Parts: sequence; structure tokens; C-alpha cells
Amino acid sequence: MSATTIGSQAPSKNLQVAAALGRSRKRADATVRLLGLIATLIGLFFLASILFTLFYRGFAALNGTVFTEVTKPPGSNGGLLNPIVGSLIQTFLGTAIGTPIGLLVGTYLAEYAQGSRLGGLVRFVSDILLSAPSILIGLFVYSALVVPFGGFSGWAGCVALAILVIPIVVRTTEDMLSLLPNTLRESVIALGAPKWKMIVTVCWRAAISGIVTGILLAIARVAGETAPLLFTSLGNLNWSVNLSQPMSSLPVTIYNYAGSAFQDWIALAWAGALIITLGVLGLNIVARGLLRGGK
Repeated sequence: MSATTIGSQAPSKNLQVAAALGRSRKRADATVRLLGLIATLIGLFFLASILFTLFYRGFAALNGTVFTEVTKPPGSNGGLLNPIVGSLIQTFLGTAIGTPIGLLVGTYLAEYAQGSRLGGLVRFVSDILLSAPSILIGLFVYSALVVPFGGFSGWAGCVALAILVIPIVVRTTEDMLSLLPNTLRESVIALGAPKWKMIVTVCWRAAISGIVTGILLAIARVAGETAPLLFTSLGNLNWSVNLSQPMSSLPVTIYNYAGSAFQDWIALAWAGALIITLGVLGLNIVARGLLRGGK
């Protein structure tokens, strides 16, 4: 059979059907684009409304007294000094406790436990902690530390925040180390270096920007957590940096003040919300800058 005969038997193209299919695809594409644009505009509208209200109410209440005076009874021109200091202390200690644990666990998963059952179990538990509601962490620490030791304390709040930090650092560390090429590890091992030294001096150094980014993102998350601190450090209207006693924190103070009937406390709640938002925004900007710089 000749090539001409084969070509003549091929199905002919129906221009009308092709045009109809083309118009149908264009209509479907235009519809999906329109729905996506509408959804984006709705999301941006709500986000802009929230930010506008926060900045409008927050900046109106922000003044020097907020950073220099402790919390006081309504009408006493109080500030947020003790909640700010309490939040900084608990966030710092929680991060200091959780970061080394998360770093070591993430390193174990990336360098030692690939394909093992124990590694899979640890990864599964870490993922559960990563997605668990923070109030469950607070209840766990309440039953494990607050009740047995007879009262709320700043240490209990630090432990609750540390538990929230751990899975974030674990996931980031494992992902960053897994991205490193194996040739880098093989070249170091070929020089006679032990594996632990290869990890500490080469792998950690190569993935440092991503690991630090994960730590900053963990700080940004725990800085605004309220539920775990309600069950652990509780709060304190007086100035106190004693971690063995109930300790004030900015999220808990905002929670208490926002629902009060006093206008000055409500204004302080808006100011505190603005402070947390600006702090988290700054940490996210720094994290993105480090992540881009590491690429």
C-alpha cells in the first residue's frame, strides 16, 4: 500500500468541531480565571480590612506609656511593659529549649534514619505535633507541670512554647539537609572525616540559612500564641520576672483586655495586637531575606 493511499484513509479534520472545542476551552478558561480573580479580591479585601482596622486602632493607642508603664487598673493610664517583657522572656526561653531538640531530631531524620521504621515513627509524631491545636499542648503541659507542681508558672509557659517550636525546627532542618547533594557528604567522608564532624562542619554550615529561617518562623508562630499560656503561665497584672510564679504575656493580656468593658484596656489591647503584628512581620521579612540569600 502506498503512502498516498495511507494518507487518503486518515480521518479528515472537522473545522467546525475544532472551532467549537476551541470556543468551549476559551469559555472554561475565562470562567476559571474570573472565579480565581474574584476569590483573590475577596481574600485581599478581608485582609486589607483587618490590617486597616489594626493599624488605625493600634497606632491611635500607641504611645510612650505603653512601653514604660506596667498594667494597671482601668483609668490609671497603665501600659504593657510587663506583658512585653514576659512575652520576650517566655518566647526566648521556649525557643532556646525547643531549637536544639528540633535541630538534633531533624538531623537524625535526614542523616541517620532514612528508610528506617524508627525514623518514620519520629517523622509521623513530629507531623502530628506540627498540626496539633496549640490548646492541646497547653492542656498537656497543664497536666504534666502545672498540676503536679502546684501552680501556674513562667517555666510551664516556656515548656509549652518549646513543644510548639520543636516540630517546626524538625521539619525545616530535615528538609534543608535533605536538599544537600550526597556528593558533598561523600567528598568529606573521602577525606577521612567522621560522619558527625561532616554533619556539624559541612552540612549544618551549608544549610544554615534555611535552618535559621525555620527558627525565625517558629518564633513568629509562638510569639502570638494565647491558648497554651492560658493553661501554663496564666498571666500576672503585676511586674514579675520570676519564672516560678505566674508571668504576664502579651497575647494573654490582649485576650483579657479585648473583652473588657473599659475603653482604655481595649485601646491597650489594640496597641498590643499591633506590636505583635509588627514583630511577626519583621521576623517573616528577615526569614525571607535569609532564605533568598541562601539560594
